[in-house]
Amino acid sequence: MANELRFKTARDLFMACPAVSRDMVALPTEQPSIEFCRALLAGRVPEEAITFCAYLLPERAAVWWAHECLSHLTVLLDRGDQELLALVRDWVSEPDSPHHRPEMSKAAAMPPTTPAAWIALAAGRHGNGSAMEASAVAALQPIPPARAVSAGVLAGLARVALEDRFSVLSAFVEMGIQMAEIEALRQSADAN
Repeated sequence: MANELRFKTARDLFMACPAVSRDMVALPTEQPSIEFCRALLAGRVPEEAITFCAYLLPERAAVWWAHECLSHLTVLLDRGDQELLALVRDWVSEPDSPHHRPEMSKAAAMPPTTPAAWIALAAGRHGNGSAMEASAVAALQPIPPARAVSAGVLAGLARVALEDRFSVLSAFVEMGIQMAEIEALRQSADAN
């Protein structure tokens, strides 16, 4: 399975996505991506496994993964974040729908001060801002969607009680790995 991932090794991911080097302290290795991710989870800074997953997944899948992570934390999110999550869910199901563009553009232009606002920013940035109007994209700072996904998931994780945080983090990382494997299978099926 790992051979079908879009980034076979951690080094492949770091080479293809230089921004990850600014978001993580860990240095890339020749380890297969999934092994590297699990090593990060078991390492000194396990949160870096979240960041690695955000870059490992294709952008739309990363947004969906972040949505799913935050959906497990809804009791810790306010009404505004829950509304943003619903908007992100709708966008993921139909990213090219003109019905979602104005709402996504508005949500992605908000300052990313909450977990779901970061995810909305990532969704708005997907495909170089296809969900946003060109003027709104130009006004924003260049934030890679994977960085926004990572920030959103980590901001949500920061709201989890300390005694539960590692188990929730581990579950999120395993979900990200599972999604990466599913995406690899889907890509392989599409290629055949």
